[in-house]
Amino acid sequence: MVKTVEALARLVAKAAEDKKAENLIILDISKLSVIADYFMICNGNNERQVQAIVAEIRDQAHKNGYKVRGIEGADEGRWVLVDLEDVVIHVFHREDREFYNLERLWAEAPVVRFGEEG
Repeated sequence: MVKTVEALARLVAKAAEDKKAENLIILDISKLSVIADYFMICNGNNERQVQAIVAEIRDQAHKNGYKVRGIEGADEGRWVLVDLEDVVIHVFHREDREFYNLERLWAEAPVVRFGEEG
């Protein structure tokens, strides 16, 4: 089975949703940046929830054969960046997400909506 970037984006979105991540959004940044094809942005309500979301994303990526290139900020649980190469995940504490407002910075990026079966 060929693993696609879209399949990875779906996988991390489901992992985040399984840990009750809020305000989940996937942005297609492929035409705006060379750093990744997609940004996934979501938030938790406290540090512990942010850390649980990140742990689930990491575990599901590993379980499904994707390489996690790096995780930054997990100890603090305020703004955690998970680098999966083609998909970069930003998991925020709710307050920090409102402050940094990445969606505004990447406003030109289309929001991705995957079908139920993909």
